[in-house]
Amino acid sequence: MKLWRCAVCTFVCALVVFAVAPAGVLAQEAGELATPQSSLADPTSEPVPNSTEPGKGATEDRRPAGERAESEDFDRWEPFNDKTFEFNRRVDKYALKPVAKAWKSVVPERGQIMISNAFDNLNVVPRVVNNLLQGKWNGAGREVTRFVINSTVGVGGVFDPAKDVWQITKSPADFGQTLGKWGNGPGPYLVLPFMEPLTVRDGVGRLVDQAMDPLTYVVPLVPALILRTGKTINERALNYELFSEFEEGVIDPYAAVRDGYLQRRERMLSE
Repeated sequence: MKLWRCAVCTFVCALVVFAVAPAGVLAQEAGELATPQSSLADPTSEPVPNSTEPGKGATEDRRPAGERAESEDFDRWEPFNDKTFEFNRRVDKYALKPVAKAWKSVVPERGQIMISNAFDNLNVVPRVVNNLLQGKWNGAGREVTRFVINSTVGVGGVFDPAKDVWQITKSPADFGQTLGKWGNGPGPYLVLPFMEPLTVRDGVGRLVDQAMDPLTYVVPLVPALILRTGKTINERALNYELFSEFEEGVIDPYAAVRDGYLQRRERMLSE
């Protein structure tokens, strides 16, 4: 019975974590794609195809035929994905975005950052475990050190003195990335209702990461759902302008998000 409750809790929490307008993750793609004419934040990255300024038409896809075919193979479920993506955008527009706007008007940006820091600090276990599984001993050590400093000097993680004072940077790692490091392919690209875009490999990875999180088992279901929902709203509010720039600056949001997501995951595997 206990195992059944844990499984249900993990599944429901996963749905909320990947809730509409995945602010925590897609904010990175939005930031990369909001200014189509500039390079991505990563100096080694390349501009994302299929994005342009409004009214100028989509840019020509100049990728080699083999690379285009590989991208199309990743998106073999495009008809379903495209419809689901549009559904998620509508839910974001009429539900999550208004709530995030109200939250933004009540909570100042500094407060939003503090809340985001606290959630990030709590999610340390999957990052440490995945750094170890990938053989990133230094990265695992940085994550543990950051957690100790931010949980104490940073008042429970609402501040980030580990970075601001000691310049100890994050070492993001997830189980989808771990599977990729171990040689598993990404599988098809997939968009599900109320969930962020992902690949089959990353979907499995996120469920495993959720199961690794001790909070999944110690926090009751209802408070856990409230926390996850609050995190989603806060992240959406924190990246409100970024999403607005993305919506205004990209002609084909579906293709831009898909290509940006796949490229970002590939860069993470090469790190």
